[in-house]
Amino acid sequence: MEAFNDFVTAVDEIVWGLPLIILIIACGIWLSIRIGFLQVRKLGLALRYMLRDEEQGSGEVSSFQALCTALSATVGTGNIVGVATALAAGGPGALFWMEIAAFFGMATKYAEGLLAIKYRTVDSNGGMLGGPFYYIENGMGQRFKWLAKLFAVFGLGAGLLGIGTITQVNGITSAANSFFDPESLHTISIFGQSYTWTTILVGLLVTICVALIVIGGIQRIATVSEIIVPLMIVIYVGSCLLIVVTHITEIPAAVVTVVKSAFGLRPIAGGAAGTAVMMMSMRSGVARGIFSNEAGLGSAPIAAAAARTKEPVRQGLVTMTGTFIDTIIVCTMTGLSIVMAGSYANPELQGVQITTDAFRYGLPFPEHISAFLLMMCLAFFAFTTILGWNYYSERCLSYLVGAKPKVTIVYRWLYVLAVFIGPYLTVKAVWNMADIFNGLMAIPNVIALIALSGVVASETKDFLARYKAGQVEK
Repeated sequence: MEAFNDFVTAVDEIVWGLPLIILIIACGIWLSIRIGFLQVRKLGLALRYMLRDEEQGSGEVSSFQALCTALSATVGTGNIVGVATALAAGGPGALFWMEIAAFFGMATKYAEGLLAIKYRTVDSNGGMLGGPFYYIENGMGQRFKWLAKLFAVFGLGAGLLGIGTITQVNGITSAANSFFDPESLHTISIFGQSYTWTTILVGLLVTICVALIVIGGIQRIATVSEIIVPLMIVIYVGSCLLIVVTHITEIPAAVVTVVKSAFGLRPIAGGAAGTAVMMMSMRSGVARGIFSNEAGLGSAPIAAAAARTKEPVRQGLVTMTGTFIDTIIVCTMTGLSIVMAGSYANPELQGVQITTDAFRYGLPFPEHISAFLLMMCLAFFAFTTILGWNYYSERCLSYLVGAKPKVTIVYRWLYVLAVFIGPYLTVKAVWNMADIFNGLMAIPNVIALIALSGVVASETKDFLARYKAGQVEK
């Protein structure tokens, strides 16, 4: 197992090297310029569109349901565990680079949502099909269909073996175990390895719940997400805000720590300094930030394509709010809480334990209540992420093999099986595998976004002109 972990780590470092980080950030910067930094100028309009359905338009779900489906797949362990692991690996400065990646990532997400609607197609059953594979094939041309298939293969791997299943259920069971059996006193040996009863029972419960819901497809997933996601975001952000408010005097020092660390002005664990610290912070922050908000991965446009709308730009604006909510709000709250508590610097803590320690430090409640609150938030966030990524990966499968119900049913059971085995893998290997698939997905998608940036700019200009003239709904 140690040899496998070393191999996965080595591959992860290659995939998430400087070239990919530059490519993703450069894409966001280029798109920001092409659309005139729309993520700043029209954020208010995007938030209004998010809460109001379009009066006319075709699709399977409302724009808000499509956003909630996308958020169900993004607001998850990345916000709670991902931020913690980023700060533990790259120091407090990783939070700064997460924010930078998110700011430009909003432009990336906008372009993804816009192109998803513009190039979506309708299948024989009247269902909406869209996402990177369709805007690569229909936008860039048939000669690039190989690139679309490459994206679908990587997306399938991400859903089945990375961000969609294993990382999420691993996060849930880790959080539950930290609360119910932190000393791992009640264990059982399986295949020579020792696991707590909490891990086994919670993992089995999550697996059963996932199996009951994923069989229902996008409508059932969207219905569940529409209820759970907004409620959990309010509860979690409210908890983080309570930490910030009750420790308001510590905020300035925490911000200074984050900025200094981001530029290598503060050493991190291991004594690294200077440029090495900056690169480690940048890599950890960008990788975990993209894991969290998925800007550039190409996952969100798969859900956006199902929205009932006739305006690509409008859906682009709604899709863009996902990154704002996920990273600018939720991840920032998590990061500041961890920095103020100093939990990232404790080598004895890993994963969800870091965030749990920060909540225990910051919330004005007894420790067991704070830990329970975080555990419940993480469980619901991660659960909805599992549901959302099932839909994403099924769309990737359909693009590769066509609409074959029997194949889809077999895949759903494989997906459930991946959820079942997730709790028994090590945390480091799980997150490195997820990083690898994320990075591989991003490459063909970012290439397509850059190639189609002219279409994005043209559609944006046309919509804003019609908006100003009162020809589209305000």
